[in-house]
Amino acid sequence: MATVSPNRTMTVVQLIPALHSGGAERSTLEIAKALVQAGHRSVVVSAGGRMVEQLEAEGSEHIALPIGKKSFGTLFTVGKLRRVLRDIQPDIVHARSRLPAWIGWWAMRGVKPRPHFVTTVHGLNTPSRYSAILLRGERVIVVSQTLRDYVLRHYPSDIETSRITVIPRGIDIDAFPYGYRPDDSWQRAFFEQYPQLEGAPLLTLPGRGTRLKGHADAIELIADLTHRAIDVRLLLLGADEPGREAYVAELRNLIHQRGLDDKVVISPQRSDVRDIYAMSTLVLQLSRRPESFGRTVVEALALCRPVIGYAHGGVGELLAELYPAGRVPLGDREKLVERVAELLRFAPSIPPPRSYRLSDMQSATLALYAEVVEGVPAA
Repeated sequence: MATVSPNRTMTVVQLIPALHSGGAERSTLEIAKALVQAGHRSVVVSAGGRMVEQLEAEGSEHIALPIGKKSFGTLFTVGKLRRVLRDIQPDIVHARSRLPAWIGWWAMRGVKPRPHFVTTVHGLNTPSRYSAILLRGERVIVVSQTLRDYVLRHYPSDIETSRITVIPRGIDIDAFPYGYRPDDSWQRAFFEQYPQLEGAPLLTLPGRGTRLKGHADAIELIADLTHRAIDVRLLLLGADEPGREAYVAELRNLIHQRGLDDKVVISPQRSDVRDIYAMSTLVLQLSRRPESFGRTVVEALALCRPVIGYAHGGVGELLAELYPAGRVPLGDREKLVERVAELLRFAPSIPPPRSYRLSDMQSATLALYAEVVEGVPAA
């Protein structure tokens, strides 16, 4: 594995639309922190957001530029970013989203010496010339084998396989310790807030307020289990978010129609997801559209909590490797009910995590940076 010369420090600029929330944004901070800890200079360019405070507290620099805003005015940020890059003289520009990648690509044309260009494909973007900018990196990181296959299938003539590197996202095993259980005071406060969730096994489905996350499937699951006289509760964690009021009303109406008002809770995003996962009997991952990775699967399993998910995309890939008992065919309502009932009776043991750790992702990414800077060819 390549390493940077002992006296050689790198300057890496990461480009991302904003730093509010999300998997790509979290990965940006995780790599920024690893760079600083290794003695390198870390700079992030974005429109800003609530995560900037943490980024700067961990030693990185932030430069505010709206490089991800989908408007004609964003083109004017090319010159501004070019001036930033000329001033910083980075070794690497790492783009993590399509529009910032275009802005970075154009901005680098006027920078000498030209920085190395690295990209990450975080999602299953619609194939197009616009999306193909993320394949122009000297090295292209993808977050799962599923995503690697997707890129090669849709862009067979745009990228050599040697330039693609699979670096899965990782979780901090200190933040999600194996076998963790929340203390009694947290549990009391939680059930005081959501009393209808107490007294039966809790199933948790984490996900934003979009029908693609499978909230309706989870509600129908609870209805089917109730019909079989299996008493359970459901938490739709994070579905109640601003701008999704009509969708949440639709879910509440379905809950009421199925007679589940005393069994199902829809909550906003919370900061105590570790405690919620750890207290859950099962964690659900029922996304109708294939995910590129599936971080919640790894987080829950790291805590020794069983996961049930549809066997497609990155979620299916992770379950096949880490917890095969949790795989269910996409949209198979009968099989989903049967598998959940089985796991409620007896769930196979879950070993401590030995892969998909944050430290693995950080070291692999910094090693890739070093290979690029030192001119080591892609394997």
